[in-house]
Amino acid sequence: MTQEVEFQEFFAGQYEALCRLGYWLTGDRAEGEELAQEALVRVYWRWAIVRRLDRPLDYTRKVLVNRFRSLLRRSLIEARHAGRARAAAAEPVDHDGSLVLWAAVRRLPPRQRAVVVLRYQEDLSEVEVARLLGMSVGTVKSTTSRALARLRAEFGQESGDLARHTEQGERR
Repeated sequence: MTQEVEFQEFFAGQYEALCRLGYWLTGDRAEGEELAQEALVRVYWRWAIVRRLDRPLDYTRKVLVNRFRSLLRRSLIEARHAGRARAAAAEPVDHDGSLVLWAAVRRLPPRQRAVVVLRYQEDLSEVEVARLLGMSVGTVKSTTSRALARLRAEFGQESGDLARHTEQGERR
């Protein structure tokens, strides 16, 4: 099998999952697709090396997350210097009736949001999240704990619903 065909199969098999990850990180379908496309283009450029990795999808996720973080830093700098905030994200599609939870996750700081999305939506282990975000496992644990505490405080009496949502994410 040629490298070109191998990459085409990788692309076809992973594109939707990468778009979904981009969407969960940004809250915007178009931005999520753009992140996925950029990540796959960057992986394509290095496919001769990436294809030999044990887990090329992990590498591709890391490229996507790093690109998201880079764009986030850039937008914060632009907003600071231009005195204007980034445009509001589009409303997500209600796939499973959890718009309230999604809105609360969107209000988390970017680092906490990335950890929660990677842990519970993408169902990655703490070790995988740490590797993707370039932080220690302990930092992932404490960031997750702070994020969940913040969500629980926001939900108040509805924290049982939050626990059910996160438990469902852990079982996926």
